[in-house]
Amino acid sequence: QVQLVESGGGLVQPGGSLRLSCAASGSIASINYMGWYRQAPGKQRELVGTITSGVTTNYADSVKGRFTISRDNAKDTVYLQMNSLKPEDTAVYYCNIGGTVRIVAINRNFDAWGQGTLVTVSP
Repeated sequence: QVQLVESGGGLVQPGGSLRLSCAASGSIASINYMGWYRQAPGKQRELVGTITSGVTTNYADSVKGRFTISRDNAKDTVYLQMNSLKPEDTAVYYCNIGGTVRIVAINRNFDAWGQGTLVTVSP
């Protein structure tokens, strides 16, 4: 009922920047939380950061000061601005959005994940 479409991944040199986007679509009544996760080869998925409906952000220590999460409520979209990228930032990045959808006059909770977008940081 809710689909997430990610974009913006790619290959970048160390020290470079990328901006990821994640747009939600569907019968969304409200969005409570948005976040980004990543999974490097051979490693478990880890939290990158989150942003609440009140625009409070939280980041993993490894990305603090380099990554910024923002949201556009009118577009149901969350962004991840990544600066000063390092080779260890190489991973598949996933967005995660949760809230409520309205189906036949009833609000139901949802928790959706994007398809993942690859970010490669390499000379």
